[in-house]
Amino acid sequence: MAKITTPAMERLRQAEKKRGAEKPGRSSAAREVLHRMTYNKLAMAGLAIFLLLVLCALFPQVIAPEGYDDQNYARAFTAPCLQFPLGTDSFGRDILSRVIWGARTSLCIGVLSVSFSVLVGGLIGAVAAYYGGKLDNVLMRLMDVLMAVPGFLLCIAITAAFGSGFIVIVWAIAVGSVPSYARIVRAAVLTIKDSEFVEAARSIGASDVRITMKHLLPNCLSPIIVQATMGVAGAILSAAGLSFMGLGVQPPTPEWGYMLNAGKQYIRDAWWIVTFPGITIMAAIFSLNLLGDGLRDALDPKLKK
Repeated sequence: MAKITTPAMERLRQAEKKRGAEKPGRSSAAREVLHRMTYNKLAMAGLAIFLLLVLCALFPQVIAPEGYDDQNYARAFTAPCLQFPLGTDSFGRDILSRVIWGARTSLCIGVLSVSFSVLVGGLIGAVAAYYGGKLDNVLMRLMDVLMAVPGFLLCIAITAAFGSGFIVIVWAIAVGSVPSYARIVRAAVLTIKDSEFVEAARSIGASDVRITMKHLLPNCLSPIIVQATMGVAGAILSAAGLSFMGLGVQPPTPEWGYMLNAGKQYIRDAWWIVTFPGITIMAAIFSLNLLGDGLRDALDPKLKK
């Protein structure tokens, strides 16, 4: 029996071939970005440090020598030694283990808060730029009002009103970061919303939602990725600041900022209790800033060689 081929089937087959041909291009573009990043030694160093922290966050039960709340008062205030490379705290808990377990809490707060900010802020910025007019004016004025409040002060107000805890901290940090992502996406969408591919999608009857999600937002990924990378560093620092003030994650959950708060009274006699969590915070923020700078250079078409 002969195989029947209709014009619609032929168009569908050609569209599938076209999509298949586009995939290698996308992967090659990603490989090009990674290849360009390899020339930036500082960015690769930041990536290595960040990946190490990610491994600690994913597998603390494997990497950490002990549990994060294993107490033994007989070994309290033990200075760094072979058995305890980073020493022990006032409860005899291994600081190395608590730093490793704390990576899960701090990185989760940073990633989740930034993810929420990117999602909400990106949609607000895309809608404001796409429709323009009064809607753009209203949304951007709301973002201006939110930006007028210092981010850390807003976090303190939210945690004071709704209580401390992991979820509250994530929401508090995320709300303060929404305006920055909204403005970044709005600026990017304004430059491409009148492009030919957008007009073509509109001419064939594509809905506004499809145009926004399939055409506009994917073309705004480069500035969003760079800002989100540095936003995670800011979120980690904000979470550590809240915990240091007693408004963050509560014990016995390990968190780098709370470890600083718990050890500040022993800083003269047991310096290691606050030194190593502080160094970890610095390393995390430093690595993310280096990675963000490297991604910015790799994704900038003006810097292509």
